[in-house]
Amino acid sequence: MSRMRHLARRLVPCTVTALALASCADAPSADGRGGAGGLAAGDWPSYGGDPGAMGYSPLDQIDRANVSGLELAWTWDTGDEPLTGPRLPVPGESVRPGAFQATPLVVNDTMYLSTPYNRVVALDPATGGEHWVYDPGTVEWGQPPNGTGFVHRGVAMWSGPGERRIFLNSRWRLIAIDAATGERIESFGDAGEVDMTEHLQWATNRLHFTQTSPPVVWEDLVILGNGLWDGFVYERDPPGHILAFDVTTGALRWRFDLIPPEGAFGNETWEDRSWDRVGHTNAWAPLSVDVERGLVFAPVGTPSNDYYGGDRKGDNLFAESLVVLDARTGERVWHFQAVHHGLWDWDLPAQPTLFPLTVDGRTIDAVAVSTKMGFLFVFDRETGEPVWPIEERPVPPSNVPGERASETQPFPTKPPPFERQGFSEDDVIDFTPALRAEALDIVRRYRMGPLYSPPSLEGTIVSPGIIGGGNWGGTAVDPETGFLYVKSSNAPALLAIGPADPERTEGEYGIDRSRRSLRLDNGLPIQRPPYGTLTAYDLTVGEIAWQVPIGDTPAVRANPALAGVELPERLGVSGAPGPIVTGGGVVFLTGGGDALYAIDAESGEELWSHDLGQDGYANPMTYRAGDGRQYVVIATGRGGGTRLMAFALPNGASGADR
Repeated sequence: MSRMRHLARRLVPCTVTALALASCADAPSADGRGGAGGLAAGDWPSYGGDPGAMGYSPLDQIDRANVSGLELAWTWDTGDEPLTGPRLPVPGESVRPGAFQATPLVVNDTMYLSTPYNRVVALDPATGGEHWVYDPGTVEWGQPPNGTGFVHRGVAMWSGPGERRIFLNSRWRLIAIDAATGERIESFGDAGEVDMTEHLQWATNRLHFTQTSPPVVWEDLVILGNGLWDGFVYERDPPGHILAFDVTTGALRWRFDLIPPEGAFGNETWEDRSWDRVGHTNAWAPLSVDVERGLVFAPVGTPSNDYYGGDRKGDNLFAESLVVLDARTGERVWHFQAVHHGLWDWDLPAQPTLFPLTVDGRTIDAVAVSTKMGFLFVFDRETGEPVWPIEERPVPPSNVPGERASETQPFPTKPPPFERQGFSEDDVIDFTPALRAEALDIVRRYRMGPLYSPPSLEGTIVSPGIIGGGNWGGTAVDPETGFLYVKSSNAPALLAIGPADPERTEGEYGIDRSRRSLRLDNGLPIQRPPYGTLTAYDLTVGEIAWQVPIGDTPAVRANPALAGVELPERLGVSGAPGPIVTGGGVVFLTGGGDALYAIDAESGEELWSHDLGQDGYANPMTYRAGDGRQYVVIATGRGGGTRLMAFALPNGASGADR
């Protein structure tokens, strides 16, 4: 059995061309079957722009020549603030919003989005004026167990004859909302909602179930994974599944178990019956859909106990895999495991990107998945064949008792990685000799080495770290040029293994949370910049076209230890959010910092930036409103004061007839 790729015997037939697929995959239609029917060309109808998540808009009213004239057009405040309330599970307990991470939808001149507290809002996309607000009451169940506060990235829409439905996945609930009124659709599930924990592999504490990424819609199905806090490590902690529900009734139509049960394909990769007691292995990142083929693309995370696998020996399918399912039945079509027996929290964190690609004169309907490791894997999305060869290469062993790290891991021969991989003394901060000497004194206490150096008893410096590399911001593709854009973070992690804390972790070993810091005494990070980059790949040849630092890190720039030191113009910023690209030849992103940037898609030149006044920890989006203007929108802030900000060219300067 090949570890690289396992193909099901039956593949879904398709007769459409790549160009036809690119044009028809941009939204559900009025009959709910996919395609462009019932949608305006300037809409943004899915979280990733289209069900295949290209992060691309053909709009070109804002282009390289005029983007420097962008101005703030309107703002909208979420109103989500920290709360203390008697209706919470523990009287007097507090809840708090985390980062505002939503990417709105715009359909039929209405904007739909979710706030950190999971409220769903419909706005006028030209003014930010509210049409309606739906509150699911999620905060009444207390703080989610995720360490970040409440976060939510968006909603999904289904369009059917005479109606549109908004689907919100809020913790353990899937809720159907009337897009016209903001009211629950009582005929869906139980009074408008489905309890997803009623459909899992084993009984689960609902309060341990979370959701951050929106569902996807295909024909008459709403399909989703689930989020879980990595800190839960106990027998039969919440498992991962892909669930598909009827958009009208809420009935479960199919379930795919990401931890294969006894007798299922891949079960043998979980030794000592660990498949019956280990949880997680969940798809918390957004899914993608090939509308015409009826294929669902799911990026999957790490099993329970992210850093010690002695209690789950084996490759652990379908952990850290791209899993492709038949949307009709939930049957596996093909999969690729990017990390065998994961020990680094290297979930596949990003929505897979579907796009047409031409390589060596061959046209391919491709899927690309970016990874925390800094690899970009590219496949023929129908067959699962890699566009360029992928090799299994030897990697370092583990020295932790009871652990058995995989002897090999997959390495793509093309394209090259978009982030530094592995950690050595050459990677430490070098602004001054004194700072370098302090950094070397710190790193020499720990294990260093190439990519896939496993966690260790003495502590291993792992790079990319647990946030990547790439993260949930994913990639954007310009289908006209074959360029793919990905944001990356340079943030190494210290992974030290010690005796398990019995109050937090079952088993003998776990991550030693007292040994996590990789900073100098003055607070500077251990690694040299840039701390974040934007990489452009020319995928017609599988090479990097350009790579530039993106964003800045003010806390480093203002550190007194660097007074008088000449620093780079851009230090870059670590963060998960990703880019979009437009027909005007402009890439928009924040990278996770406090400015929105417009980058020349061809050269990487910075064309414009705007200080947001707070973090913009979200993927932007763009659309054309009923007033004829193209807008670019970004969610900003964390905790209190979170705000949506919309930018456009000045009235009269936008060429609204374009």
